[in-house]
Amino acid sequence: MNAFQDSALVLLGHGSTLNADSALPTLRHADELRRRGLFAQVVTGFWKEHPLFCGVLRGVFAPRVFVVPLFISEGYFTEEIIPRELGLAERGQLEFPRVQARNGLTFHYCGPVGTHPSMTGVILSRARSVVEGSADAPEPSATSLFIAGHGTGNNENSRRAIEDQVLAIRRLGTYHDVHAIFMEEDPRIQDVHTLAETPNAVVVPFFISDGLHSFEDIPVMLGEPQEVVRERFRAGQPTWINPTEKRGRRIWYSRSIGDDPHIPDVILERVRDSLGG
Repeated sequence: MNAFQDSALVLLGHGSTLNADSALPTLRHADELRRRGLFAQVVTGFWKEHPLFCGVLRGVFAPRVFVVPLFISEGYFTEEIIPRELGLAERGQLEFPRVQARNGLTFHYCGPVGTHPSMTGVILSRARSVVEGSADAPEPSATSLFIAGHGTGNNENSRRAIEDQVLAIRRLGTYHDVHAIFMEEDPRIQDVHTLAETPNAVVVPFFISDGLHSFEDIPVMLGEPQEVVRERFRAGQPTWINPTEKRGRRIWYSRSIGDDPHIPDVILERVRDSLGG
């Protein structure tokens, strides 16, 4: 990685005007990668927070620039919004050079972290850690694993990244059964109770950051009373207690994968991939 001392790393997240914590995973991963000293610069930009995508490159001085979207799937943001805002593509242009020279700099536009194969390890790490320490913790072979996403009928790529991870983990044979579940598509998050083939279920949200979806919506969909979830949230308490028994099953629910300590290594893999190695 000494070869990147002449390079800038640009990490791009969604951000939020409603959730002050939305940007935290992006900022923390940037801090970790700065600490490692691999790049001349590590900068961050956001769609909904400052610094915005459209201005994030103004402070970049390194001759090579690696842009890594901290998004789950390929789609509207990674294929249209980010390239347009950075000036790497025109409005509506879906095909554009992933490596291009502009204003004396060479840009490498990398794939999103969520679609990288090594995210399988991140999901498995999350699933293991949320069960560890529980009394009478079940073995993975006696556990049903669920990967939860938002889902949308407007973009088929929104669910593809999750379904790819489900297939990869099924092939490993670690868990008894593995399923994709969604907030806005079938199968729904509330279908955990009918899909699980074991008395134990682990639900891992495949989101970059925690927010109202992961803190409030999903716990309610899993069966926790809405008023209980909201009261816990207002009190700054976990909105789901691990494990919670619902309809005869013990359910563990993890935090979103985006702040996992392995993510900086996934980012570096994306950088290497952009160079073909």
